[in-house]
Amino acid sequence: MAIKITDECINCDACISECPNNAIYEPDQEWAYSDETALSGTVTTPDGREVDADSENEPISDEFYFIVTDKCTECKGFHDEPQCASVCPVDCCVPDEDHVETEETLLEKKAWLHGE
Repeated sequence: MAIKITDECINCDACISECPNNAIYEPDQEWAYSDETALSGTVTTPDGREVDADSENEPISDEFYFIVTDKCTECKGFHDEPQCASVCPVDCCVPDEDHVETEETLLEKKAWLHGE
């Protein structure tokens, strides 16, 4: 499953540089699939949706750091554990039970994001 940041976040900035997929954003920040990934132009997501990778999307939170589920791979293929959770001083990076994914799915997403 993907990771989410709870409303206990203190916006300390520890997690943002740890994410190998650039899936973590500051509060009220627009995001794009292409941000620090291999994606560009119209792409098909691993679950079959067509999206414009360069299009800016609305922020998911205007109060706390947030993780874009479609870009989160729980650091599979990079690290043994989610790096955001390992550096979070208040333990607010937790599994997102609304987005359960298998390891195979997470690795497929990693390959899609990085053009592997």
